[in-house]
Amino acid sequence: MKLPPKPTPVAQDLAAVRRHYSEAVRNRAMRAEDRWHQLRLNLARRRGQQVTVLSLAGYGSPRWVRIFSRVVMAPDSDFENGRRVAKVIADGVRGWRNFVSAPVPFAALKATVAGREYDVTADRGGIVDTVIDLGENTLDPGWQQITLQAPGEDTTRAEVLIIGDEIEDGIICDIDDTVVVTKLPRPFLAAWNSFVLDEHARTPTPGMAVMMERLMNASPGSPVLYLSTGAWNVAQTLTRFLTRNLYPHGPLLLTDWGPTEDRWFRSGRRHKEQQLERLAGEFPQIKWVLIGDDGQHDPTIYADFVRAHPQNARAVIIRELTYSEAVLAGGRAEVPHEDEQLLRGSGADGAHPPGYQEVDGYRVPWIYGPDGKDISAQLAEHGLLSEGEHPAA
Repeated sequence: MKLPPKPTPVAQDLAAVRRHYSEAVRNRAMRAEDRWHQLRLNLARRRGQQVTVLSLAGYGSPRWVRIFSRVVMAPDSDFENGRRVAKVIADGVRGWRNFVSAPVPFAALKATVAGREYDVTADRGGIVDTVIDLGENTLDPGWQQITLQAPGEDTTRAEVLIIGDEIEDGIICDIDDTVVVTKLPRPFLAAWNSFVLDEHARTPTPGMAVMMERLMNASPGSPVLYLSTGAWNVAQTLTRFLTRNLYPHGPLLLTDWGPTEDRWFRSGRRHKEQQLERLAGEFPQIKWVLIGDDGQHDPTIYADFVRAHPQNARAVIIRELTYSEAVLAGGRAEVPHEDEQLLRGSGADGAHPPGYQEVDGYRVPWIYGPDGKDISAQLAEHGLLSEGEHPAA
């Protein structure tokens, strides 16, 4: 008679657990989600599943790094000879399993950065999003490797993009309807992106990868960060899609769909606003090219960012949705205004004339186009692409 497996030992930061459960801000939705996470964790442990630390790209400066990861339970089939299959760590759990895999709330990990170990704790959803101050133990600019390890488990390697103090240009890019052509109604978009089996079912926006690569070539060393309202559960799927379609490599800034202290579901718009504000504070020397689409809130969010941080904005690029895409998206975004002066005009056919946003002596160009080729031509007219290049074919 085969005996059932012993419950898998799981290392959690007990101080963080006690602190969280004693917080008065935990509303009914958060309490329900906490119980659901614990139920799934206990079931996975009884089934003999193992703690798995998934690899996600982070970023930082020579003096600090922001680390991202997900800590979940995975079955024995994802092991070979007692060791975690490397592909599972790098690629994550695919499709619907991203959401049924039990997270490890407040998982206790060891992060090794530049030869030193640091204690790291996941949040209540098993998401690691933490900043490590390196002190005198600095890192060189460029892509660097760190390691993450749960007690008794294999080491996971992850990349962090170290942005040097001399870097003055960067790119922040939305994903859905900007680099990916979704052709889906907004109510179904989140479900499709979450439960689609793999990255092959996604369609890249024509010419956008080439346009972004040209922007980077015009300013060597400039970083690219992808800012999206998507869930961390699909981070590896999005990374594979971006890599397969030759988009520049860069960290993802995603979110957790779970409840917060004041909402039943997280606000995607607030997530984008907070991350933009954070990047302006972390890299005050960088002027960002902000890339989004006109089917959601991107124009308003970017206009607000330029108004608050004109010194941190190089240009705003808005991909124009086609008529059918705009219908599925629920219409085009509202036209942002600037001090009672129309920032962007729009014709009946959805076309946008050239425009600028002027704030405190800064003049930030706004560029609209349906694809990367059209946008590249306008970027060249504004002098934002290096000389000698031609619009992407």
